[in-house]
Amino acid sequence: MQIREIEEKDNQAMEQIIKSSLESFELNMPGTAYYDPQLGSLAEYYKNQPGSKYWVVVTDQDEVVGGAGIGPFGQNPEICELQKLYISPQAQGKGLSKELMRVALDFATQHYKYCYLETFEKLKAANSLYLKFGFRQLEQGLDESEHNACDAWYMKEL
Repeated sequence: MQIREIEEKDNQAMEQIIKSSLESFELNMPGTAYYDPQLGSLAEYYKNQPGSKYWVVVTDQDEVVGGAGIGPFGQNPEICELQKLYISPQAQGKGLSKELMRVALDFATQHYKYCYLETFEKLKAANSLYLKFGFRQLEQGLDESEHNACDAWYMKEL
C-alpha cells in the first residue's frame, strides 16, 4: 500500500468509497458528506483550495482503497478540518486510517494551529481513532459547519 496525493483518475473510486460507507451506516442523508457538491471532483477541489490537500491509499495495482483530506475551516485561518477519512471495507483493519491520519496531521501542523472534525457517535472505530490521536470531544460543532447532521465533534491542538 502507498499513500499519495489524489489525482483526477481517483475521483470516481473515492466518491464510491465515501457513498458506500455512508450507506452502510444509513448516513446517506442531507447534511453529510454524501451530498457534498465536490464529491465527484475531489482532486480538483483540493488542488484549487489553498491550505488543502487530499491523499489516497492505493494498492500495488494502483487501486484506490481509501483517503483523507485537510482543508481550511470557516473564516479562522488557524483552524483546519480533517475531511472525508474513509477506507473501503476490504482494506479496513490494516492500520490505513492511522497512516492517513499521520500524513494529514503532519500537513496540518505545517499550516494550522488547530484541527477540527465532525462525525457520528455510531462510528465507534473512527471516534476511538480520533481520541488516540489526541483529539478531544466537543459538546457541539463549530458555527460554520456545513455538515449539520453530524452529532460528534472533535478538536486537536497541533
